[in-house]
Amino acid sequence: MTNLILSTSRYIAFFDESGDHSLTKIDTDFPLFLLCTVVVEREAYANKIIPMIGAFKLRYFAHEGFNLHSRDIRKSSGPFSFLQNSELRNLFLKDMNELMAKLPFTLFATAIKKDPYIKKYGSTAKNPYSVALEYTFERILHFMESNQATDLPVIAEGRGRQEDDELRASFLRLLNGGTFYNKRERFNNLHCPLSFRKKNDNICGIQLADLCAYPTARHVLKPQENNRAFEVIQPRFYDCGRVNGLKVFP
Repeated sequence: MTNLILSTSRYIAFFDESGDHSLTKIDTDFPLFLLCTVVVEREAYANKIIPMIGAFKLRYFAHEGFNLHSRDIRKSSGPFSFLQNSELRNLFLKDMNELMAKLPFTLFATAIKKDPYIKKYGSTAKNPYSVALEYTFERILHFMESNQATDLPVIAEGRGRQEDDELRASFLRLLNGGTFYNKRERFNNLHCPLSFRKKNDNICGIQLADLCAYPTARHVLKPQENNRAFEVIQPRFYDCGRVNGLKVFP
């Protein structure tokens, strides 16, 4: 008889990022690294998020096998080349904003502004991914404790063996060692198995995090610019007392 392992956590988390974490080659047009994390209730993910995203895709495609990839949508490239038609583009973006407004999720994002970060820390500056991970999970820790939950599977898009191994190591250091403001005993209460999935796996949660990442990064870089996509997701940021899901550093 096969032994089945059932996933029973109340919540699931999905990672994605905007920008790169290099501190040596900085894109002057995008001098930012942002880690975006979407936390969903498992039941809502199964019964609402996956079906709603699938239905949205089927409105524009013959099947749901396409990834909703922010960059491809912005560039009207790949399967989204039809967005070069301005009428279709306006309709698609309107529908997508309405979808994002209806989806049930809690949002966390940490943005590292590279130039002031390097100016402040110089040669002692840590990898922006590790810093963003710490700030993000301090807020997720608060969320989990507030909801009396301890189990949180974390799914990230695979970026290659070396980068995945580096993230896994940073993640383990965080959970085992805690942070400056949060002792390891608090993090030790969390059970957060980390797994990596390929883009071709078409994971709705990763696509959701991707769709939140760029608008948030753009808001941090140019807060005065019109940014309808960010306005739609802004209410989804965790907000509990003095703890807010959006962290900009430094």
